[in-house]
Amino acid sequence: MKRVLLAKFNHEVGSFNPQRTYYDDFTIHRGADLLDATRSSNSTLAGNIEILEARPDIELVPTYGAWCNTTGGLVAGPDMERLIGELLAAVEAHAPVDAVCLSLHGAMAGETEIDPEGRVASGIRQIVGDVPIVAAMDLHAVISQRLVDAADALVFLHTYPHTDMRDTGQRAARLLLRQLDGEVKPTTARVSIPLLARGDELITASGRFGEAIRRCQEIEASIGGLAAGVIIGNPFTDVPDLQSNAIVTTDDDPAQAQELALELARFMWENRPYWIPKLTPLEQAVRLAEETEGLTVFSDAADSTASGASGDSNAILKGLLQYNYSKRALIPIVDAPAVEAAYRTGVGGQFTWPLGGTLDSERFAPMELPLYVKSLSDGAFTTEFGYVVPPSRTAILTSGNLTLLVTQEAAPIVGRKVYQSQGHDPADYDLVVCKSPNGFRTHYQAIAARIVAVDVPGSTSANLKTLPYQHCVRPIFPLDDGVVPPFAEAG
Repeated sequence: MKRVLLAKFNHEVGSFNPQRTYYDDFTIHRGADLLDATRSSNSTLAGNIEILEARPDIELVPTYGAWCNTTGGLVAGPDMERLIGELLAAVEAHAPVDAVCLSLHGAMAGETEIDPEGRVASGIRQIVGDVPIVAAMDLHAVISQRLVDAADALVFLHTYPHTDMRDTGQRAARLLLRQLDGEVKPTTARVSIPLLARGDELITASGRFGEAIRRCQEIEASIGGLAAGVIIGNPFTDVPDLQSNAIVTTDDDPAQAQELALELARFMWENRPYWIPKLTPLEQAVRLAEETEGLTVFSDAADSTASGASGDSNAILKGLLQYNYSKRALIPIVDAPAVEAAYRTGVGGQFTWPLGGTLDSERFAPMELPLYVKSLSDGAFTTEFGYVVPPSRTAILTSGNLTLLVTQEAAPIVGRKVYQSQGHDPADYDLVVCKSPNGFRTHYQAIAARIVAVDVPGSTSANLKTLPYQHCVRPIFPLDDGVVPPFAEAG
């Protein structure tokens, strides 16, 4: 029997979110519990498990999994050290092994540790020695050279909005088995691209970015092609390695890997005007929603709890009132004091409260509203991808034509189940706000009459020039003018 070690370490950080992420914000599973917690989900680890378990000569060695159900701010220093320490201790306790299959996101960062995934991968390499290590990762990962050097291959998602997590885990596990069986010898090339990308053209099914991803899939299907990805990074994880990357892994052919990675990098650079988003001013967005027959979906990407924001923006709420929106709207907001006030008031009661701006007070000021308490709950629900979001006190409050989903802690406001779990189906409304840049489209495209990306402030604004970058690669497009990457000169 060959022993394959499994570990999962996932979090997506927004550096401009003033709130910190702590150890207790992570869901943690150890040993066999890690398999039970993820086996049925649409996750890279579930894909790993499915492929590896099908091989009778493979023994799964689950060690440690830590992940957040939503994104958040930088991980506090001691908490990051505890997480990494526990993970590496679990790996060491189960060594020796014959191979390692990692499930990473890639956009984590801490107050003091700016490259957690690279540190984890290199730490595992030191423990297990010269055995195959393959990691499945998000295409929004931030890639360090330490990470590339530690792993034999990195396998990336090929969809945005993301739907192929399980499939990516399967691809990673198959590649690991081929290496373990001595069929292939992975060689990887990385070409960095001084580029930050946002906008609808990144939607892989319809946008220009899909052409790059389909080329990656062609490479993987070709003779000698093992893995290929265009990794656009998470523009809100402001660390020194933040930029885009083209990464290709071939079978013992470094020259081919470099040539193909350069091809992908040049495509991304030549098409850089497409990676700037088209945003709609708030007043115009409200007018469009008012005149639309059927459901309008507002994308509040600037306060995306799926991208690292705090979730306490009331900017759209203020705009709906300021510009006299008259129809039924469903709006989420994180406001723990308002939830506590609702619990004190009780279902059926009324109270007035300054809503919003409790976490990111530099960007948002509270707005006083009369509120009616429609329902109260523990807020737990299961996402469309099978993840259980743990309990967090939640209140449904109404104010005139506005229905507010008010949560004590940040929740993923991407799919419809977060609303449906509280007895409110977005399909029954005229307007719904999703705190997500594009992930919501998978769940709303079929029922929306109109989708509007609204230009409002926030720590994850798609208008990148509004954000206070301090650490990412510079110069970089679109933050700086006159950027010329080395590979552009070579081409």
